[in-house]
Amino acid sequence: METSGYSHAVFRDNWPANYTAFTEIWLIGGDGTLNYFVNHFQFNNIPLVLFKGGTGNDFAWKLYGDISTGEQIKLVLQAIAKPVDAGICNGNYFLNTVGIGFDGKVLGLMNTIRLLGSTLGYYLAVLRTIFTYREPFFIISCKQQILKSGKLLLCQVSNAPRTGGAFLVSPQADPADGWLNLLCCSPLQLTERIKLLSRVKKGHHIGLPVIDYRLIDQVKIQSNCMLPAQLDGELIQAENFEISIARQKFMFIY
Repeated sequence: METSGYSHAVFRDNWPANYTAFTEIWLIGGDGTLNYFVNHFQFNNIPLVLFKGGTGNDFAWKLYGDISTGEQIKLVLQAIAKPVDAGICNGNYFLNTVGIGFDGKVLGLMNTIRLLGSTLGYYLAVLRTIFTYREPFFIISCKQQILKSGKLLLCQVSNAPRTGGAFLVSPQADPADGWLNLLCCSPLQLTERIKLLSRVKKGHHIGLPVIDYRLIDQVKIQSNCMLPAQLDGELIQAENFEISIARQKFMFIY
């Protein structure tokens, strides 16, 4: 197919296994669509473009901001491909975030998120989890050095700043800086959890005494029970999470 001088093919359900005939790959979807693609297809680092079409669209927001589809098309037709980092969690790539415990519980309320829309649905799912969540026990270590040990309200490793379509959990995260961002939050009473939520939405929580925020290139997160986690919006479960960075792993046009 050729439109406006650009030869292209469109795939909806049956994606090809081999992409050697393509010079660029344009994906329409959210963080989950992107995560599925990079983990299931061999595309030899062909440059990618991600158009918003999912629930949160957090990684696309980081790359392209709030521009319209038309504006994005004009941008990517003129831009050059640049490398971005990826995280690896238990053998799977992620581009945006891995949230362990609290985030996994929120994702378990995905029907609420989809029914009410991404931002409102996610916000209400977070509020519901705030009222019922019990902090699990964590041991977090890096290169055989224990960084934290004890119960945590939040434990998230980020490659990009935003989660859930609105929450700047790791506002300083940059997918091209060669580092992942580890954020941990100590246990809080209910009223303090609610206050924290409003600060996280704006990215104003960094520096609070209950927040431990640091750059890492690898980390091991252990618990004494199976924990739900969200990996780019996909639900996984494990007792142990081994996370590392793959620097300049993928090429994106932005």
